[in-house]
Amino acid sequence: MTKVVITSAGKGTRLLPFTKEMPKEMMPIYSKAFTKNRVVLPLLQYIYEQLYSMNFRDYCFVVGREKRSIEDHFTPHDAYLRELNGDYKKLITKFYSKLDNSHLVWVNQNKPLGFGDAVKRAERYVGDEDFLVHAGDVTILSKTKHPILRLIDTAKKNPDAKAILLCKKIKDFKRYGVPTVNKISSNLFSVREVIEKPEKPKSPFGILPLYYFRSEIFSSLKKIKTGKGKEFQLTDAIQNLIKENQKVLAITLNQNEDEIDVGTVESYKNAQEITFRKA
Repeated sequence: MTKVVITSAGKGTRLLPFTKEMPKEMMPIYSKAFTKNRVVLPLLQYIYEQLYSMNFRDYCFVVGREKRSIEDHFTPHDAYLRELNGDYKKLITKFYSKLDNSHLVWVNQNKPLGFGDAVKRAERYVGDEDFLVHAGDVTILSKTKHPILRLIDTAKKNPDAKAILLCKKIKDFKRYGVPTVNKISSNLFSVREVIEKPEKPKSPFGILPLYYFRSEIFSSLKKIKTGKGKEFQLTDAIQNLIKENQKVLAITLNQNEDEIDVGTVESYKNAQEITFRKA
């Protein structure tokens, strides 16, 4: 079973003052994917339940020291459950049952040193296995074969690929890493270069924070220095793989798929509108 690393240590400064006490990964969205009626779910719970529905059971959450509320939310609370009744009790009971059937590991990122540093901290959990990385503030809605499953299929068909990226066409290059790619087939690209938030992007694609990695990414992460924002950028480690002549591939979102992003006020507004209609 493929392990999953979920990064949830970002400071969420674009969503202050709400995120002063509440992590941005716990921002509420709408969903009726796991219930009969539409409910309000923390995004991170939605991500976890979405992954659980795809039969993932082994998770590592990378959290900041101040994010105890995330671990509390993902810890079954029997006394709280006894106080509930009706549909709400059924809803929470189902969530707790999933947690009981999962293996959850918690890793602290004591200082906000970037996405790359967060992933590097999961090395002891991952070991020498392949793994998925999923940011805790973004998810994908899909009515066909979910891109997570397509990443895994691509990895199986390309055992020499050390990283597989998920991309989409973008207009706001200030928030994304950008790959330079060559098309292999209708939805498969080889990646020649990746640059974090470039001034002059070389392609129309942005990299979404959902990846499939071989364990070689950890040695690459140890070789990079701080980059944009004085943080350790995961894109710099991917670029290092490319420099070392390792194969890096990319797939793209399909037309019927939506990125749900709670990172900014504008993207959060869109996330609520889309999830109210579709999730």
